[in-house]
Amino acid sequence: MNELSSETSPYLLQHAQNPVHWKAWNAASLASAQSQNKLLLISIGYSACHWCHVMEHETFEDHEAAQVMNAHFVSIKIDREERPDIDAVYMKAVQIMTGHGGWPMNVVALPDGRPVWGGTYFRKNDWINTLQNLQDLYQSDAQKMIDYAQKLQSGLHSLSLIPNPSDTQIDQNILESLVAKWKKSFDWEFGGMARAPKFMLPNNYDFLQRYGHQNNDTELLEFVDLTLTKMAYGGLFDALGGGFSRYSVDLKWHVPHFEKMLYDNGQLVSLYADAFKRTKNPLYQQVIVKTLGFVTREWLTDEGAFYSALDADSLDANNHLEEGAFYVWTQGELQQLLGDDFELFSMVFNINDFGFWEKENYVLIQKDSLERIASQQNIPLVELQFKKQVWEKLLFDARENRPKPRLDDKCLTSWNAIMLKGFVDAYKALGDENYLNTALQNAAFLQKNQWSPDGHLWHSYKNGKSTINGFLEDYAHVIAAFIALYEVTFEEKWLHDARKLTDYCLDNFFDETQRFFSFTSRLDPDLVAPHFETEDNVIAASNSVMAENLFKLSIYFHQSHYGKLSLEMVLRLVPQIDYPSAFSNWLRLLLNQSETNKELAICGADALSYLGKINSQYLPQLVVAGTSRESSLPFLQNRFDAAKTLFYLCHNQTCDAPTSDFAQLFKEL
Repeated sequence: MNELSSETSPYLLQHAQNPVHWKAWNAASLASAQSQNKLLLISIGYSACHWCHVMEHETFEDHEAAQVMNAHFVSIKIDREERPDIDAVYMKAVQIMTGHGGWPMNVVALPDGRPVWGGTYFRKNDWINTLQNLQDLYQSDAQKMIDYAQKLQSGLHSLSLIPNPSDTQIDQNILESLVAKWKKSFDWEFGGMARAPKFMLPNNYDFLQRYGHQNNDTELLEFVDLTLTKMAYGGLFDALGGGFSRYSVDLKWHVPHFEKMLYDNGQLVSLYADAFKRTKNPLYQQVIVKTLGFVTREWLTDEGAFYSALDADSLDANNHLEEGAFYVWTQGELQQLLGDDFELFSMVFNINDFGFWEKENYVLIQKDSLERIASQQNIPLVELQFKKQVWEKLLFDARENRPKPRLDDKCLTSWNAIMLKGFVDAYKALGDENYLNTALQNAAFLQKNQWSPDGHLWHSYKNGKSTINGFLEDYAHVIAAFIALYEVTFEEKWLHDARKLTDYCLDNFFDETQRFFSFTSRLDPDLVAPHFETEDNVIAASNSVMAENLFKLSIYFHQSHYGKLSLEMVLRLVPQIDYPSAFSNWLRLLLNQSETNKELAICGADALSYLGKINSQYLPQLVVAGTSRESSLPFLQNRFDAAKTLFYLCHNQTCDAPTSDFAQLFKEL
């Protein structure tokens, strides 16, 4: 066992028996590099990463490779999900050096942590040769490495600089030109962007849906619906057990890297919930129900927390770890299980060239709607729908007998908050009280275990222990989740808790010079470069989430400082945007400044009943508040009437005369 045996991260524990003398990232490990004047070897990955496992087996379990690493380097293994701050800084360095990034990510740094070389996956011999060359250079010409490290660090610092805004307002027409540019990369056959691999990027379609809705762009909404339909049909979505894998390696959403991540599924539930409210498409409802069924079954703990991920790999029939082994089917297996229904099943799930993957394996994928197949085969639609349900249950039960993918059982605060919001959004769309109860249960877990008495959040939780000082992403998503709970319960304690955490962020994360929030708290040790997360990736940038939190809280509390800061952040970012898909959440926030954005106060004994009707509709331009009793919340103060329910429709905190006519109000909305 190496030093990783005392860690709790499943990813680090997977490497605890490697012959490499791995250390965790901590002050003692970093000090040992400096005291021995050894280069740091920093290797970063995560438990569900297929190629991380490949490199471990090929290289880190190999004694020859370990001998080189142990002789000349202080080797540090990092779980990127536990330490997204370290991952972000070194990922920027690798991208500067190589033009691309990914995991596993491997960096060699000077003893003080400044990077000098980096890359991703390496085969054993290439790895050994590279490390020996780097060690030889450090022994013969260390100054050359030091000079390079200084230049690279200057580059990292320059990437953190955010320009001052040139205007105090932004013309909403900038969105029209950015969307027009974006449309050129759309895949009109399978949805998504016309490239592979295909990532789902929920915040992209969240913005495109809202922009299309508010601007009556039917073509854009058709594209969003095409994308959501094809993702739901694809092998990317687990038709049997529910839940989405991380991305597909092909253009048709067919074959994924089979890992399932909590953050993907939380965001996708929110996206499909909004799409269901807009369209009432039963396919979207099925996706929501199946996905939340999967999350509840596989990831929800007795404490109300959610686990992080399922691995891409599982044991195959020969007891070897194989990517996708749990999910794929051979034709023979399906024929044996389905009997006379095999031919019809094959039409629905494409047990043909379209659905074939490799090594006699098929990944289930739909191409056509059940309506079309039922018409072609001249069978009643309701009969085919019933058969499909029976098939899915039959195959699910059979699959449950297979060895399951490995579980990453740490609970991350930010990801839990994202999933919490997914349950809230599903409750808005479908009205299932179980979804709200699960969200409240998770919120209680976060408050009890991840919010310390001194005011800070913890980032990770496992085996009853909360660890790692929280990052901006933890605060941003917990605040957003608490606001979402207020939006369905009108319990004001959620807003007050959101405000407490926001003020903590302003005190401990906000940079007065940059006018953005640093990813790490002032209480944390400095890394080799600062990190301000502003680019929306698979998860929206923590600064863009904070900007929306500030926008909403400014309305609820009449706190102009929040509103001005939110607008300033948007003004600084949006004019710099050239590649819209990397800043889609910022573009969505820009819509908050449009003339169509409204605020609604519902005040009266029946406030919650009317709230349910409002929440079941797709109204992305609306910020809603309300109360069924007297309230001291600034936005609701002196608006309650015990005799009747009143509706106050406002824009930019200027309100129309109150009305009790809900039908007329609904028309205006």
